[in-house]
Amino acid sequence: MPLKKLRLKAGVNRENTRYTNEEGWYDCDKVRFRQGTPEKIGGWRSFTQAFVGVCRSLWNWTTLGSQNLIGIGTNEKFYINQGGTNYDVTPIRTTYLLGANPFTTVSGSATVTVSDPTGGYIVGDWVTFSGASVFNGVDMNGEFQILTINAGANTYTVTATTTASGSGAGGGATVQAEYQINIGPPIAVPFSGWGAGGWGIPYWGSGAVASIQQMRLWSQSNFGEDLIFGFRNGPIYYWDASLGIGSRGVDITTLAGADPDTPTIHNLAFVTDTSRFVMVFGVNDYGSALINPMLIRWSAAESVTDWTPAATNQAGSLQLSHGSQIIGALQARQEILVWTDSTLYSIQFLGNEPWWGSQLLADNISIASQNAMAVASGVTYWMGVDKFYKYDGRTATLRCDLRQYIFSDINLSQSAQIFAGTNEGFNEVWWFYCSAASTAIDRYAVYNYAEDIWYYGSMGRTAWLDSGLRDYPMAATYSNNLVYHEYGLDDATTSTTLPIEAYIASSEFDIDDGNQVGFVWRMLPDITFRGSDAAYPSVTMYLRPMQNSGSGFNTPESVGGSASYPVTEIGTGTAYNIETFTGQINTRVRGRQLVMEVRSTGLGVQWQLGSPRLDIRPDGRR
Repeated sequence: MPLKKLRLKAGVNRENTRYTNEEGWYDCDKVRFRQGTPEKIGGWRSFTQAFVGVCRSLWNWTTLGSQNLIGIGTNEKFYINQGGTNYDVTPIRTTYLLGANPFTTVSGSATVTVSDPTGGYIVGDWVTFSGASVFNGVDMNGEFQILTINAGANTYTVTATTTASGSGAGGGATVQAEYQINIGPPIAVPFSGWGAGGWGIPYWGSGAVASIQQMRLWSQSNFGEDLIFGFRNGPIYYWDASLGIGSRGVDITTLAGADPDTPTIHNLAFVTDTSRFVMVFGVNDYGSALINPMLIRWSAAESVTDWTPAATNQAGSLQLSHGSQIIGALQARQEILVWTDSTLYSIQFLGNEPWWGSQLLADNISIASQNAMAVASGVTYWMGVDKFYKYDGRTATLRCDLRQYIFSDINLSQSAQIFAGTNEGFNEVWWFYCSAASTAIDRYAVYNYAEDIWYYGSMGRTAWLDSGLRDYPMAATYSNNLVYHEYGLDDATTSTTLPIEAYIASSEFDIDDGNQVGFVWRMLPDITFRGSDAAYPSVTMYLRPMQNSGSGFNTPESVGGSASYPVTEIGTGTAYNIETFTGQINTRVRGRQLVMEVRSTGLGVQWQLGSPRLDIRPDGRR
């Protein structure tokens, strides 16, 4: 029998049984496709200091002085990164002169009790003390995080940098406390107990989970060299580059010239490409302090402080009608796309009063979260609550070979964590989400729009940005740092470099059309290790035989067994330019169907699979 060439269809398909997807791929991790064949993805490397909190927002821009900056929004702080250094620019909520001797220590303990009757602080908040005198061997000048609160006594506790040498109160009469804005939840937190949720909804009064506390989600956008940023259901802040990289952001209502109609609470904001309007989605109306989740407002052109509509400016507002709240918005080509919880709108600049107008693009659609959309090659893609969509002038369902796999194992109570990003160098849109049993992001799905294929894997990331101002896409990790992706070949998130385990497994394919039991006695692998750093890069290839599609894999005691063998490059990766690897593998595998798998686990390995060939002989009809 002639050698059988294995040329499997590009992309991974989990929409049907493993056998129905014959001559395709079924399972993978850390693998992508190039020109129809699978290869290991690139590695990642940290390039910043660690930050505090879980990062949910990244933005990259440059100043007039050519400073290349990154805005980093976490659930506890807001940073601006320059050259790998994080500068804490978290806005200040309030500053207060504490009473005389506000600190109390206990000998031998580092826990310090702070007296402050003003309140407004919560567990986890950050406070900076200044003007304190050293007492009982403790210096309380500096930044601290609140550990516990005794509201009845108007006190809270922090941890000092040293243990106290004595007990008692101290610190002097000139202690100033500077409180940063309250921290937010790192994930969506379900409320529970009596009355959780609204009257009349399911579970009200039953003590069951009925509603979700909103996690901290930031939006940010540069206004020239400055930055506008804010979190959902909070104020809008402004960072002025001219004040220096370490200056803190301030509430825009406190800026010089801010008029009485400046927004005080909002859900999402960015600066438009057209005439530099500050556009806010979900915001308090003129003369109101309450947020209207379907209202859009914009400032006068080229202004952060002028919000009152007048004949002399272009400020204004727009009320959307379809849906109950605006979920997200995105600057696209010649329009702004706005998603409510049921509708997609196009917002376009009209050139005259009322300046901006809306057009309904699609109704009865969904979107998973504020950050679940991305634009690639002029097309907008997003993840809904049960499928994917695209908008290229018209709204349509995006064909997905992983829909059943993704949406049958996803934690929708944590849908606010879902985010999308592009990897333009490889024609990809990535989505990150929590699997059903997880409250942390642990999965990703990728759509390759150039080849119209899907693949997936496991990875923990909390934010992503593919910026033209950087050589590599960047992402935030659960190690509380930023990493460059497609940088190197390994996992260099921390100081200890780890290998990336990558694999891909095929669907079932018949041996000799499945009519007879086939005997595979040799394999001719076809693989390249081009780009590897390891002196002897290798992968392990597996042939897993089956009696039929419902039998499961054969064991060594049954017909044929499961064969595995290494395919290793000969020589050093830097000294040889030819493709040199194990040319023929002798094996003994019997079955009607096979699953082929390729897996790498070593440091410095890069590989791309070609078209392996199998030598198969008939072996009866059992």
